[in-house]
Amino acid sequence: MYPFFFFFFFDMEFSKLSVKLWPPTQSTRLKLVERMTKNLTTPSIWSRKYGLLSQKEAEEDAKQIEAAAFAAANQHFVKEPDGDGSSAVQLYAKESSKLMIEVIKRGPVMKADGEPNILDKLKEHDVTTFDISGDPRKEIDAGDAEKLLKPLKEPGNKYTKICFSNTSFGREAALVAEPILSSIKDQLTEVDLSDFVAGRNEDEALEVMNILSLALEGSKLRYLNLSNNALGEKGIRAFGSLLKSQYNLEELYLINDGISEEAAMAVCDLIPSTDKLRVLHFHNNMTGDEGAIAISKMVNNSPLLEDFRCSSTRVESDGGIALAEALGKCSHLKKIDLRDNMFGVDAGLALSKTLSAFSDLSEIYLSYLNLEDEGSVALANALKESALSLEILDMAGNEITAKAAPVLASCIASKQFLAKLNLAENELKDEGAILIAKALEEGHGQLCEVDMSTNMIRRAGARRLAQAVVSKPGLTLLNINGNYISDEGIDEVKDLFKNCPNVLGPLDENDPEGEDYDEEEEEGGGDVEHELESKLKGLEIKQEE
Repeated sequence: MYPFFFFFFFDMEFSKLSVKLWPPTQSTRLKLVERMTKNLTTPSIWSRKYGLLSQKEAEEDAKQIEAAAFAAANQHFVKEPDGDGSSAVQLYAKESSKLMIEVIKRGPVMKADGEPNILDKLKEHDVTTFDISGDPRKEIDAGDAEKLLKPLKEPGNKYTKICFSNTSFGREAALVAEPILSSIKDQLTEVDLSDFVAGRNEDEALEVMNILSLALEGSKLRYLNLSNNALGEKGIRAFGSLLKSQYNLEELYLINDGISEEAAMAVCDLIPSTDKLRVLHFHNNMTGDEGAIAISKMVNNSPLLEDFRCSSTRVESDGGIALAEALGKCSHLKKIDLRDNMFGVDAGLALSKTLSAFSDLSEIYLSYLNLEDEGSVALANALKESALSLEILDMAGNEITAKAAPVLASCIASKQFLAKLNLAENELKDEGAILIAKALEEGHGQLCEVDMSTNMIRRAGARRLAQAVVSKPGLTLLNINGNYISDEGIDEVKDLFKNCPNVLGPLDENDPEGEDYDEEEEEGGGDVEHELESKLKGLEIKQEE
């Protein structure tokens, strides 16, 4: 469950009543408090940004939200009785939504007695994390290592997590660290060695990696981060002793590591088991098709995978198809990031065939994959039937035209938990923009960002998009920059956002004289919109309950 489900809760509860919708029963009010409490304590993109409330704090906030919303709606009903109370119900939902957003953005707070919340207490008394990452980066020699790592030598220390990131270990420092790490490796569960040999020549860097790998060999890690070390195959094999001993990994990060085809194969060969893996990140490497095929073998053997990132890795069609087929075995996926590869239509079609397995999917990033209309339509159709709680949809830069817009809009309309929508750098034009706007008009109470920049949109499309999202309670950004909107259209959009100008993104790259610009049509923007609405009249965008 995610925030703002109570919009649908109201619909279901009150549609059963045939005579009077206001006031709600006490039972209904209590159910709303319960539902909001659950939403406030459930992890989502909002909680990752602002923090997750404790059960006690969420219950207190939910009761206060419901009471305030009820009071406002009841006052409205008394002043303007409307017979069945439908407008009071709408105000009840709107006020609850607005107040809930405020609580989420506020995040956990101090209790009334001055005690910090449970998350703060954990931070204050966290004696399990040893972290020497700092700014600026420092080259560490033997003397530095002796001083910095001294706490790890203290008898009875409880460190289970170590972070050496953003440092630069030399050979002598690594030799100091070796016996210390070896002495505590049995208690370690998380190791972050990302960006820890910066500035060292290749031979020294590889030796440092090998020293620490041997020191940590046999540890039972759930988390391992080796990112930003320009590893390549040599670096991966330098960590061979550590990798070969890992049977319990839940999270593995190999970001910006020069992971070539050979390096990807080495990773696949060295790690003995991935059956517990939940997070696997390979961003910004030079993996290519053969490397992707190697990674797909790991994915195929990772049934519990929840978060997979293989973006900016130079993967083309064959590798994309292999990854898509492997991901079909991962029914627990919540986040997929495949951005900035050269998949093409065939890989997009292959991925669309696997999406039905992802009922828990909350974030999907498919931008700059050369999907074109055919691949985008297939994926949109597949997403419509799955991923019921999708929060982020990113399909920018895929050469999507207005022809694909009806299917795309239908998918978007069904995603009522959508928080971020990115369709930038496509070719949707006014016809597509109006369809997307229509899809966003109803519901979508947690929408916060919409990016439709660089889509050949003119006055009519820009106006409809603005009208569709301006009243969303949590909206933080509408980006329609880089389009072909007339000066009059710009003024209209700005006027719609006059009460929240910071929500409207910059318009400095808009070109009113751009391609396909027609002065007569632009001057008659209302007629253009009317004509488009007429053409789209038969389109039915169904919203799933």
